[in-house]
Amino acid sequence: MAQAWETEFGAEGGLFRSLRSACAADWAAYTWHPFVRGLSDGTLPLPAFRRYLIQDYLFLIHFARAKALAVFKAESVEAMRDKAEAIRAILAETTMHLRYCEGWGIAEAEVRATPESAETVSYTRYVIDRGLAGDILDLEVALAPCTVGYGEVALRILADPNRRTEGNPYQSWIDTYADPGYQAIAKAAAARIDALGESHGGQARFAILGSTFAEAARLEARFWQQGLDAAEGHMASYETARR
Repeated sequence: MAQAWETEFGAEGGLFRSLRSACAADWAAYTWHPFVRGLSDGTLPLPAFRRYLIQDYLFLIHFARAKALAVFKAESVEAMRDKAEAIRAILAETTMHLRYCEGWGIAEAEVRATPESAETVSYTRYVIDRGLAGDILDLEVALAPCTVGYGEVALRILADPNRRTEGNPYQSWIDTYADPGYQAIAKAAAARIDALGESHGGQARFAILGSTFAEAARLEARFWQQGLDAAEGHMASYETARR
């Protein structure tokens, strides 16, 4: 029996679900990564979340640039308007993200002074590279694991029997992506992949598109992992200092 998150995004027989199914193991490793499970049950080490928050801000900057490239690559004036609006929303989100970081004790100056990690560089430049090398479908497929994936992550957390519902320090993050507004954005992104698949020969190009989608999912998993790696390094330093 299919889980709710498996049928929530994209149409049956559409390109998005086909891409997701073709890399099912990589997709599951991303959307139910140990980092995500730590968000769900509230056990994620704080240094892991702090690392994630800072790098996610840096990611958002390049996400806006990728959307700007989507304006250039867009297939219609209407699509250009939609992407231009997305850029405005993402840039507004960077301001909100900085305020959110402050709530976790991370000053704006610290966020801005932090260099991009190797994981952030590899993921964001991969997305932009696919957009520069291909057309709007190539770019949208590279972007979809982020937009749609976070929607699925939220649904997985809500269905998790081990989810901590009282006193979870990460509840505000969960609420952001479980919110109907974000869920609508994720559904629209999956529907757009389906539509572009029809108009831009998605099935004929499935091997390349599938490779792009799978690599983006793997890069998303590495983006989570960098937080856990940072937490392990923090604990190792702490133990060394105690000796």
